[in-house]
Amino acid sequence: MAEQSLGITTINPIKFGTDGWRGLIAADFTFERVVFVAPIAAQVLKETYGPSTGSNTIIVGYDRRFMSEDFAMTTAKTIQAAGFDVLLSECFAPTPAFSWAAKAMNVLGAFVITASHNPGAYSGFKMKGAFGGSVPSEVTEKVEALIANPPKPVETTPGTFATFNPWTSYCEGLRKLVDVDAIVSAIQSDKIRVFVDVMNGAASTGLTQLLGIDVPEIRSHRDPLFGGGAPEPLPKYLHELLTTIPTVETSAVKVGLVFDGDCDRIAAADGNGNFLSSQILIPILIEHLSQRKGYSGEVVKTVSGSGLIEKTAELYNLPVFETPIGYKYIADRMLAQKALLGGEESGGIGYGHHIPERDALLAALYVLEIVVTTGMDLSELHRSIQEKTGFDAAYDRIDLPLSSMAVRDALLSSLQNSPVQTVAGKAVISTQTDDGYKFRLEDGSWLLVRFSGTEPVLRLYSEAGTIEQVHAILAWAKDWADSV
Repeated sequence: MAEQSLGITTINPIKFGTDGWRGLIAADFTFERVVFVAPIAAQVLKETYGPSTGSNTIIVGYDRRFMSEDFAMTTAKTIQAAGFDVLLSECFAPTPAFSWAAKAMNVLGAFVITASHNPGAYSGFKMKGAFGGSVPSEVTEKVEALIANPPKPVETTPGTFATFNPWTSYCEGLRKLVDVDAIVSAIQSDKIRVFVDVMNGAASTGLTQLLGIDVPEIRSHRDPLFGGGAPEPLPKYLHELLTTIPTVETSAVKVGLVFDGDCDRIAAADGNGNFLSSQILIPILIEHLSQRKGYSGEVVKTVSGSGLIEKTAELYNLPVFETPIGYKYIADRMLAQKALLGGEESGGIGYGHHIPERDALLAALYVLEIVVTTGMDLSELHRSIQEKTGFDAAYDRIDLPLSSMAVRDALLSSLQNSPVQTVAGKAVISTQTDDGYKFRLEDGSWLLVRFSGTEPVLRLYSEAGTIEQVHAILAWAKDWADSV
């Protein structure tokens, strides 16, 4: 049944971005559209992973967004009717738990109802492959092609239907990768004090289940509106956590951990309540995994990744590979090449010895293991790596809402037809265009201008010698966007 025949007249067509299809609930993301898309996506999973797995099963999972369990049930029943065997999650869980399950159970893949870090008005449909990560572009392109020219429906025998708890096997797998006993002992003896903000999302109860002790959480309750913000690990959404940590009097090393809405992105905070993005965490993790845990392999980073990532990899003689933004590009590389880890500036970090999927709970366990092992505050660890590499720079990004997609198109046209020669008074020495426009400047700083794949939003990223220089570059970029 073609989408047109369903009477759908929404403006936005169904498109799969860097990690699935997302849209506004009741406008773009509807039950009718899920019913239309799910069997098409299921058929593509079977064609792609059926020969290697011999499976007919697809896992369906969901987060804590508005009606996520209802969209998941609709997805499950629809693909069951189309002849697929279904394993439906009996509760919300992190997206990486469903990727883990897909690989562990050797099934075709998983569909996860989530819009990740988007505001509460959004829902989404993530598509995971049998290997335990986001499907590559060629797979989603097949889905989009069939959406545009859907096959005629055929009579088929319904598949089986069962439910499962996704936390059980996932937690068992993660516990094997870290020294859980050391972490638990450090918490119970108050050598470390852990502060956790799950942002009303699917990470809730995760550390408690993994460690077997009660780990208190901020914003652990379900709130589909996310307090009027978005479940994205950015400082503007983390006021309670960042202001609480400095007020706690303790001799313990304080660690703040933040998880996004579906628990595939992480951020942290040091003992003074300073926000630490994955740009800071990734170098710390590179050092720990290569020097203390004995892992080796390539470091995979995106075009927006900090120069400190490259410098840390060089320090420990690890090769570096750069990809466009979007974790499925990192996953593609991790499947093709032995990797130590793959990470992106927005908080997604995955590991070559795990599944090729960003996993915030595993990152959190490693962060706790690092602090327990070293006895150092996260910012101390960061400064130590800066000193060892001789690389000291500041980084920031801003998301600039645009009034319409037409404005977005005008900005893109300007970038294509009027090449930028200077940025904030500094000459542009090179321009990289494999994902957005990355301008490298004469003083070693850089600006990346990139458009969101799902919203009328301009994303601006910069790294420079000081935070004042970063803010000057971002202010220039904002003024440029306003002037077009």
